Parts: sequence; structure tokens; C-alpha cells
Amino acid sequence: MTTKGAMIVVSAPSGAGKTTLIKRVAPKFPEAAFSVSHTTRLPREGERDGVDYRFVSHNRFEEMIRLGEFVEWEEVHGAFYGTARREVERLRDAGKTVVFDVDVKGAGSIKAAYPEARSVFVAPPSEETLRKRLTLRGSDDPEAIERRLAAANEELSAQAKFDFVVVNDDLDRAADEMEKIFKTILTENEL
Repeated sequence: MTTKGAMIVVSAPSGAGKTTLIKRVAPKFPEAAFSVSHTTRLPREGERDGVDYRFVSHNRFEEMIRLGEFVEWEEVHGAFYGTARREVERLRDAGKTVVFDVDVKGAGSIKAAYPEARSVFVAPPSEETLRKRLTLRGSDDPEAIERRLAAANEELSAQAKFDFVVVNDDLDRAADEMEKIFKTILTENEL
């Protein structure tokens, strides 16, 4: 019998670098599988359907909500995002460690559905750094950046609810810390 895979929920305010850290650390763990969320937003440059997100229509997303297919779903900055329960269970049953890249509310929903999940909060070193990262990303207009910064203040207050906190002030250092956290979680899951 295969042991169910661990669950690592990584969350952060938009622009804090959670996706960058996950993409840098997760490939070092062959047992890790990225949970690909569904979204109604349009792809950003370089994003691929089924790899970065599963891009679906608003109607399809609403149908999935009605059918109870999501572990968690949220409307964030005008778009819907959700984690399909079927995919999570498929990966865990295969013994994979499921890595989630979700917002703070999504992290809370996953922890409610799967109390054994471990959570990591990625914090920016400062609001100014976060503003600079969001601006340099170039995917949002100034109003959207201000909405994201306002949401970030609320999200930062939730970090005490997470099992681990990584301050992303230096990418190499933060990636090393995230790698140690992954190792800790995987070791705990084997016990």
C-alpha cells in the first residue's frame, strides 16, 4: 500500500515571489507534483494551459462550483481561481507530494479540508519591495497594483496562521530556506 503523499501549501501576497520559489525548489524533489489550479483569467505571457493553470471559461468554472469539484475556490482581483479535488486525490493516491500555489484564503480552505497539510507563507521584505516587484512584472495597471497592495496588507496579517514563514528578501537565501522546509515536511510525512 502506498502512503498518501504530503501536502505543502505555499501562499503569499501577490508579487512576493511564491511561484518563483516553488518553481526553483519543487524540481529538486522528484516526489513533488504541482497542483495546477483552474482560473478564469487570461494567461500571462509564457503561461501554458495545463502547466501553469487550467484556463477555463467563467461558465465552466461556475459549473465546477455547482458540482462541488473544488477543494477551494476564490475570486481574486476579478478572476476566479480554484483547486480541483479530483486532481489532489489522484496525486496523493499516487504517493506524490502535492504542492499548492494559492492565495491566503485558498490556503485556509485547503487546511480546513486537509488538516494534515503543512503551510508556508512567503513574505516580501517590505511594502516598497512588493510595489516594485508588482510594477516590474508589468502585468497589471496602476489601479490593479493598488488593489493588490491593499490585499497584501490583510494577507500579511495572516502569516501567523502558517506553519512556516519565508521572507523573500534574497532569492537564493529564500530558496535554500524553502528547500529545508520541504525536506522537513517530507520527513514528517514518512513517520
